Amino acid sequence: MNGAPSSMVSPGLWGFFAFFLLGLALYLLMRNMNARMRRMSYRSEELAREAERELAAEKARKAGRSKDGRGTPEGAHGDTPERADGDANGPASG
Repeated sequence: MNGAPSSMVSPGLWGFFAFFLLGLALYLLMRNMNARMRRMSYRSEELAREAERELAAEKARKAGRSKDGRGTPEGAHGDTPERADGDANGPASG
């Protein structure tokens, strides 16, 4: 070229702008990724809590059933007479 040593060459103003834009894009991408990871973490925690509540409700439901399997606790039978098919509600069908 014109004999200038390579240590005298710099990227110039356009090189600075390009590097600045790359850094800005990296910052925005990292910020967006962290927000998405945080939301995903909150969602998974909420799903885990919901599953635990459903499991506890299922255990409570199973614990509340009597030995005959009709779904009423022992000794808590109501005043409603049951039909021969075991259904206390609705008309008897034949």
